[in-house]
Amino acid sequence: MKGRKRHIAVDTLGLLLTVLVHAADIQDYHAAPAVLWRLRGRFPRLRLIWADAGYAGALVAWTRRVCHWTLELVRRREGAKGFEVLPRRWVVERTFAWLGRYRRLSKDYEQLSQSSESMVLLAMINLMTRRLAGTE
Repeated sequence: MKGRKRHIAVDTLGLLLTVLVHAADIQDYHAAPAVLWRLRGRFPRLRLIWADAGYAGALVAWTRRVCHWTLELVRRREGAKGFEVLPRRWVVERTFAWLGRYRRLSKDYEQLSQSSESMVLLAMINLMTRRLAGTE
């Protein structure tokens, strides 16, 4: 199968904590433990993670048991029709939009998933340094 999926973990400001890129034929809930595993030991103050409802299931218990974090799923309101801005979920979507402004990330140009992950990291480094410099 062609295509890739990008999974990111961000802080409350939308700044990147980690990224995982894999083949598109892997379901989100199968890739999520690998993303969370990358966070272990790197962020000692991390206690709560908000995630899309697509990650429901055994991942909530796994996160509590293995990582000692609370995984809270952000769900749509019952009966909601059409698009709805979800609390906390928009932070990750905004980060994806920031990354989408970089040409190398607008399409899947990379042959290796590691190269794609590196391009995401470079784009975020660029974004953060421009903000620190006051040019963005």
